[in-house]
Amino acid sequence: MKTFLRTLLYLSLIVWLGAEIFFPVVAAITFMTLRPDTHTAGTIVGQLLRILHGMGLVSGMVALALLALAPAWRMYKPRAVLAPMALVVLMIACTVYSQFVIIPQMERDRIAAGGAIDTTNPANQYTADFNRLHNRSELVEEAILLMGLGTVVLVAWAESSKSGS
Repeated sequence: MKTFLRTLLYLSLIVWLGAEIFFPVVAAITFMTLRPDTHTAGTIVGQLLRILHGMGLVSGMVALALLALAPAWRMYKPRAVLAPMALVVLMIACTVYSQFVIIPQMERDRIAAGGAIDTTNPANQYTADFNRLHNRSELVEEAILLMGLGTVVLVAWAESSKSGS
């Protein structure tokens, strides 16, 4: 049973981090392929980001639940799961912030700019705000990825430091 539960924990982290790692590649390919039509490319990438966030929230909740229950199942000692749990909570919070704060504000700016950011003047306040939010979104996704890697390291440490039984 412990092997099954650890496998679920690892799988949840793999799904989330794998999506975080490959998302920039997919976004770059989309923009390279649709270079003349950045509006369509942006729409596709926006939808993919929403899917990524959904996957992250589900994976994060599964990982958090498994880490919270791990001491009761004698997979890890209670202290060994505190740091990974804190990182997963922060990852979830960043994902929620990106999905429910940043993306809606970017959409608001896109609509206010006439529906397509690439057709407006870069000095336009909506375009400037959209670009600022886009940069923030990238930083949030990078932070999620780094915290995810930290979580993997901490779970591996808990596994290898004889914290489990």
